[in-house]
Amino acid sequence: MKPETTKGVSDTMASQPDPGLSVIMSERRHLINLSYRLLGSLADAEDVVQETYARWYAMSREEQQAIESPGAWLTKVAGRLCLNVLTSARVRRETYVGEWIPEPLPDRTEWMDARPGDPADRVTLDESVNMAFLVVLESMTPAERVAFILHDVFRYPFAEVAEIVGRTPAACRQLATSARRRIRDAQAPTARVTRQARIVREFKQAWEAKDIDALIALLDPDATAISDGGGAVSTVLHPIEGAEQIVRSVTRLAGVLAGVTILERTVNGWPGLVVQRDGVTVTVCAFEVAGDRIKHIWAVRNPDKLRLWTAPSS
Repeated sequence: MKPETTKGVSDTMASQPDPGLSVIMSERRHLINLSYRLLGSLADAEDVVQETYARWYAMSREEQQAIESPGAWLTKVAGRLCLNVLTSARVRRETYVGEWIPEPLPDRTEWMDARPGDPADRVTLDESVNMAFLVVLESMTPAERVAFILHDVFRYPFAEVAEIVGRTPAACRQLATSARRRIRDAQAPTARVTRQARIVREFKQAWEAKDIDALIALLDPDATAISDGGGAVSTVLHPIEGAEQIVRSVTRLAGVLAGVTILERTVNGWPGLVVQRDGVTVTVCAFEVAGDRIKHIWAVRNPDKLRLWTAPSS
């Protein structure tokens, strides 16, 4: 979704000096964190937060002052907007070319084009944004996702969740329970970060060496690889299942990826790989490691989702 009046919001803020402005704007980090977890897209999260502030400044000063907790009001509006976006996204993704993967985020220390105030710099990278977790969230209904994230991640009471979701507190409790069940059923016990980093590094080395046996040994026999090109770049349109099938696909890419550089990077808080050509990121790979084997690989190639990873042209 796009904000209705980006310029209008800034103009209103400038023309109406607000002694409580710093308090209102201090909620921005929280709103970005909430919206990214709900939507899996930083671009959509930015739009939601912009629209939330647009609605705040569309009110009169008297209406604003009548709101007892501006932070709670902003969260409620952002949550409802996210619910609307999630509902419409389910329809949009029916026409999406290939598989849809959440937008990957770099670690702030590794961000190639970092500037103070950039939205990604305000997203806290923790367990609730690792790629495996976000992918499971994608399997939930919009109401399940909103209820679960608000209650289990951000610790909002079900009474407040109910106001955002538009259901009773009891119904929201059931939604969160269902969401927890989905996560429990879908996620395998993950390896420690240091172990994941070692295995991802070994995968990179085997990939560069075209060591087929080593690649197969690093993958779980039932591993799955998913690529997201969004129709903008060539990629595999359906999930690849099985270690041997994945390695076969990787080796077929050897010619296409000739001349690229593969770098170890943090992807949504976990060890991952970045593929660059002439200094520009063309693929970001996230991994889920269970035990000593790679269980899932998510390769994001859609340029629209790589804007934070792309080196500045000047």
